[in-house]
Amino acid sequence: MSVPSPPLDPRARQLLRTLIARYIHDGEPVGSATLARCAGLEVSPATIRNILAELEEVGLLSSPHTSAGRVPTAQGYRVFVDSLVQVKSLGEGEVARLRAELPTGAGTQALLGNASELLSAMTHFVGVVSAPRREQFAFRHIDFVPLDGRRVLAILVFADNDVQNRVIEPRRAYERSELERIANYLNAHFAGRSMADIRATLLRDLRAAKSEMETLLSQAVDLAEQALVPPGDDVVLAGQTKLMGAQGLSDLERLRDLFETFARKREILQLLERTLRAPGVRIFIGEETGLAPHDSVSVVTAPYMAGGQVLGVLGVIGPTRMAYDRVIPVVQAAADVLGAALNPEPPAP
Repeated sequence: MSVPSPPLDPRARQLLRTLIARYIHDGEPVGSATLARCAGLEVSPATIRNILAELEEVGLLSSPHTSAGRVPTAQGYRVFVDSLVQVKSLGEGEVARLRAELPTGAGTQALLGNASELLSAMTHFVGVVSAPRREQFAFRHIDFVPLDGRRVLAILVFADNDVQNRVIEPRRAYERSELERIANYLNAHFAGRSMADIRATLLRDLRAAKSEMETLLSQAVDLAEQALVPPGDDVVLAGQTKLMGAQGLSDLERLRDLFETFARKREILQLLERTLRAPGVRIFIGEETGLAPHDSVSVVTAPYMAGGQVLGVLGVIGPTRMAYDRVIPVVQAAADVLGAALNPEPPAP
C-alpha cells in the first residue's frame, strides 16, 4: 500500500516535477542551483532551498550523504507518476513496429515471446508477459496418440492457432482405434467450446446417460479430464541482463535477489494477477511491487484483451529511476497490439 501523498502548492509541485525529471535524465542528485535555472520559477535560491527542505521533510526527497543535491524517494516517484508526469502517445513508427512484430494469426507462444522482447528492446528494461489461461480459448481439434504402457499423447489445437502436446496417463490402456473414436466424438461435439465448458458438459452428460453411449462418455471423460485441464500459468520474461547496468540496481546482492525472483516467477505472476481486473496502465513503485530489492524496482503493467475478455497482463520491470513518460505509452500500446493479434476467431465450419 502506498502512503497518501501530502498536498503540495504549485511551486512545490513544479520543483518536484523538475527535480525528478532531471534525476531520471542525468542520474545525479539535483541541487538548488540547477533547479533555479531549470524550474522556470521566479523565486530566490533561498526559497528553493526552503521548499526542497519541506519536500524532504514530508518524505518525497532524500539527501545522499556525499552530495548537496537531492534525489526522489519511492513516495516522491509515486506523486510524480500519479499527478506530475506528462505522458505522450507513442509515435506512429513505434506502433507500426509493434504491429509488424505482433501480427494477427501468429501462434500464441510466439506472440508472447515477441511481446516481451519488444518491451525490453523499446524500454531497455525487462519485458514481462503473463500467458493467457488456455481455458479462455475455444478448443478446435484434438488427437490422441498411444505411447508406451498407459501413456497417451494428446495433441490440442486451439482457436488462436496454438498447438499444445500433453502426455497423459489415463486409468487404463487404450487401443489406437479407441483413441480415434474418442477424438472423433470430442471433435464432432465440442469444437468451438472452451475447455471448462467441455469438461463440465461431459461430466453432466455422463451422470445423465442411460444408454450405450455411457461407455464412450466414460472413456471420453477419462481422457478429457486430463488432456483438457489447463496447465499452470506462466510468465514470459526478456531482457533481465539489461538491469545489470541500471542505476540503483548495480549492487550485486540486490541483483542476485532480483534474479532469484525472476527464476521463481511466482512473485511476478502474483503481481501481474493484481492488475487483471484494473483497466489501463498501473504502476508499482518500490515496496508496492512485492519484488526484491523493494526500494529500487518499479513495475509498469497493463492488461491485454481479446474478444472483450482479459487474457493476461504485460509490463516492464526496471529501476525506480525510469523514464515513466516513455515506458507508460510503450506498455499501453503493446497491450493494445497484442490483444488485437490474439483476438480469437471462430473455428472454421
